[in-house]
Amino acid sequence: MRELIIDCFAGGGGASVGIEMALGRQVDIAINHDPLAIKMHEMNHPNTYHYTEDIMKVSIKNQIKQDDIVKLMWASPDCTQHSRAKGGKPVEKGLRILPYGVRRLCVQILNITGNLPEVIIMENVAEIQDWGPLDENNKPIKERKGEDYKKFINSMKSLGYEFDSRELVAADYGVPTTRRRWFGIFRCDSKPIVWPEATHSKCGVNGLQEWIPVSKNIDFTDLGKSIFERKKPLAEKTQIRIANGIKKFIINNPKPFIVPKKESMAFLIQYHSESRKGDVRGQNLDEPLQTIDTSNRYGLVTAFITKFYKSGTGQRCDEPLHTITTSPGHFGLVSAFLIKYYGSETDGHSIKMPLDTIVTKDRFGLVNVVFDIAGEKYIIKDIFLRMLKPEESKLAQGFPKDYIINHYKDWSLVPVQEQTKRIGNSVCPGIAKVLVESNVPYLKKGERKPNISINHDEAQLRFA
Repeated sequence: MRELIIDCFAGGGGASVGIEMALGRQVDIAINHDPLAIKMHEMNHPNTYHYTEDIMKVSIKNQIKQDDIVKLMWASPDCTQHSRAKGGKPVEKGLRILPYGVRRLCVQILNITGNLPEVIIMENVAEIQDWGPLDENNKPIKERKGEDYKKFINSMKSLGYEFDSRELVAADYGVPTTRRRWFGIFRCDSKPIVWPEATHSKCGVNGLQEWIPVSKNIDFTDLGKSIFERKKPLAEKTQIRIANGIKKFIINNPKPFIVPKKESMAFLIQYHSESRKGDVRGQNLDEPLQTIDTSNRYGLVTAFITKFYKSGTGQRCDEPLHTITTSPGHFGLVSAFLIKYYGSETDGHSIKMPLDTIVTKDRFGLVNVVFDIAGEKYIIKDIFLRMLKPEESKLAQGFPKDYIINHYKDWSLVPVQEQTKRIGNSVCPGIAKVLVESNVPYLKKGERKPNISINHDEAQLRFA
């Protein structure tokens, strides 16, 4: 008799590697309709049997024998048709019924082995609990929200499952993202459903550790390039986001994030529509990353600063700005940038500053901001921007560092857009790990073995 583990919506492998982290064994069967997702999964889970098929049509009878028993099944159906991010757009009925593919597979396994999968863990957006009928325009009927969700849960219970569900935030379990998801657990083995205790919290109180900040996963050796040295100017909306971000996360922030070993301050902006004028969607780097989606919407903005008071040159804080514009940097361009996006009055300055911030304006009309950091005066000399890298998103999502997302088994490269899509669609491995550890600890075979990686930091290449 074999004890099997199945990942029904395997994708790039977030749930599968989380299971492997918990149990020290790879999943036996992985199913996904997307050939590219399966290729990435195969790269990292070579001992798994892969089905590139629709969950509503797949037959797994060639991989399951009569005396096998499925001990664990993970299922994360497509969430886009339930997510609030969908907005008011019509939804696709076919994708909304994907949870029934899980029930279909349960019945198929029951017919082959005589037993249901013992434990099923499902993951989706919290809005799946509002799953209900659609009107003639394929839009949810508000008055009937939750009806189809309850029908699905009851259909699973009718097979003989006990059920419980919760919404969990990944950051509460040591994953550097505040991604919130619904998790449902079904069991039919008479054992209790167990929810893992949180290990972290936002403020680290009551014996819990503080949330892990996204800064732990940022490559600060690459801060991008100056927004003033681009062949093609940045889009107007991007420039507005940067300007509003500087105001929110640096100028009006009593504790801006200081980039390690560099005279600069940094924050993230999001390429999403803002809810009101003058606002910016983004975050500090001393917080976990907000939810990652399937497109790269995070930009790392870095404001380079230099000391404004230099005793060696006799330069004083009250001297006009033009006295330092000959230093390396783009003081004049920064000034013009601030005037353009903050200026609405005749003197080119209308921004409200905290008390410890000084606005400097020289006789040529240049405007800039002087910061007080630990008693030292600093001024912005340049602004850099780059997009978040897939490797950074991967680590923020909780994947192991050795998890391979940039190439397939044949060494063909994975496009950056495809890497980002896989990460955005993935289950946070860290939260899959703790759920599996809590509910099926008896399946543990050992520790996960990392993928072979090459260490480039030494004179000779060494496989780690």
